[in-house]
Amino acid sequence: MRAFKRRGGAEETATTSEHAVVSDDDVVLAFSGLDVKFSTEFGSVHAVKGIDLELRAGEVLALVGESGSGKSVTSMTALGLLPKNATITGTTTVAGRQIASLSDAALRRMRGRDVAMVFQEPMTALNPVLTVGDQLTEALELHGIAYGKAADARAVELLRMVGIPEPERRLKQYPHEFSGGQRQRVVIAMAISCNPRVIVADEPTTALDVTVQAEILDLLRSLKDELNTGILLITHNMGVVADMADRVAVMYKGDLVETGSVEEVLTQPQHDYTKRLLNAVPHLGARGEAVTHEVEKVTALDLRNLVIEYQRTGKPVFRAVDDVTLHVDKGEIVGLVGESGSGKSTIARCALGLIPAASGTIEILGHDIGATKGAALKALRKRIGVVFQDPASSLDPRFPIGECISEPLVVHKVGDRKAQEQKVYELLDAVELPRNVYNRYPHELSGGQRQRVSIARALALDPELLVADEPTSALDVSVQASVLEMFTTLQREFEFACLFVSHDLAVIDMLADRVVVLENGLIVEQGERQAVLARPQEEYTRRLLAAAPVPDPAEQKARREARYALMEELGEESHALRVGNTL
Repeated sequence: MRAFKRRGGAEETATTSEHAVVSDDDVVLAFSGLDVKFSTEFGSVHAVKGIDLELRAGEVLALVGESGSGKSVTSMTALGLLPKNATITGTTTVAGRQIASLSDAALRRMRGRDVAMVFQEPMTALNPVLTVGDQLTEALELHGIAYGKAADARAVELLRMVGIPEPERRLKQYPHEFSGGQRQRVVIAMAISCNPRVIVADEPTTALDVTVQAEILDLLRSLKDELNTGILLITHNMGVVADMADRVAVMYKGDLVETGSVEEVLTQPQHDYTKRLLNAVPHLGARGEAVTHEVEKVTALDLRNLVIEYQRTGKPVFRAVDDVTLHVDKGEIVGLVGESGSGKSTIARCALGLIPAASGTIEILGHDIGATKGAALKALRKRIGVVFQDPASSLDPRFPIGECISEPLVVHKVGDRKAQEQKVYELLDAVELPRNVYNRYPHELSGGQRQRVSIARALALDPELLVADEPTSALDVSVQASVLEMFTTLQREFEFACLFVSHDLAVIDMLADRVVVLENGLIVEQGERQAVLARPQEEYTRRLLAAAPVPDPAEQKARREARYALMEELGEESHALRVGNTL
């Protein structure tokens, strides 16, 4: 990389060292004795319990822990964004200034200029009725950095810096016209627009595909090195921690239970909670060769030459799925993987009969679903279960948990009320939920508990085929591990066939018997799990696997370098190099 200007104004050369080198007195964010309590109608909630933590310039500090551990509450104090029912003691210092001593006007000036936020979901961070250009120039003008044409020019420069093609044209577009990964890049561009001393990145890659995630991490790493910005990274993905962090701080129930370098914490954890977290992380390649048994195969789902198209007003027909042929046998799990837009969820919805196919055939348990109507179709659907990605939107908030789970039994008139109640209790036992949740409502449960309820409901009619669409993508690692362990146990017990849609290759490696890889609606590779994931034949599969992070810093560094080598072999430029040449 070429020379660039650091904050102090002196010209330096970017180093290629793995970790940032900063002076002890270059602390850009500090929490000292930070203690946060929330007053609620049910009493006081002690969210953060007197923690001490420092972030230095040019450093990435990963703050990890389960939901409810206090990570986001800690980070929000850095921007003065906690609600009025919060009681805060201790001090939070940003760029040498204590947050508690600042007026509202001073806080507004500080946000964006000294400390910026990259949120988990870019569509909630971007205004849908303003163009991307307007949202970028707003911060520049608000902080007096640039106005008018100068602000537009800086906005174009920022979009180019974060890898958005044709930035002059895209500046005039709205957030919905960008892909998920591009929207996250826009949010990062907004965060760096005023050259902040600190960036708080709250789960910045959770909903992204592995390839897009790898590019976003490349981008953050390059910007951190070039701008000498400190990054507080909040994540539950230990592969991201291994790829990005210099130091790691582990939170548990509001306490800071362990801190250290990324190598120390991830490879030699001292605290039992850290050990449990790391043991819960699925590791790509850890399963090894599967033991296979020759058994008579009965096909539960058979898709042949499936084509799915969308009609768009005033535009050509969009072919989302093109000539896909795959099958799922009884008792096996087939993993369907690929990037967003590859057609995974579209195939799953079509297989369930929720959207029509333009051509091709779909046979479920020996029945052509396109030719099955009325009572016969209802009887067929009784034999199919489905688990959606977001349980919060798939569970009726007006129904208590018992009614949510028993709804399929009621719809298909299976058993009387007493028998249905008993079946619900058996399912709660099967998914390892206490029976006292029967009369509670979905909003009273955690995300992991709601997903267990969704799985229980899907199994209510003892289905022969289960379709699971990203069922663990938004869960903490420990919750994900318990849900996946429960899932495999239930699959062995009920012997249902399962089409498992996911972008997490480590999860697919852990669960699947066979793997089908999709790219732009086409199957590019399929076969036995070990053959596809350990010995991929196709370029696209190799790229997907190269981008999947693992929770070991040394191994992840080697994988990152191998990915750069693969990109060079394929004639692609690494995002780190593109950013370095832009600055």
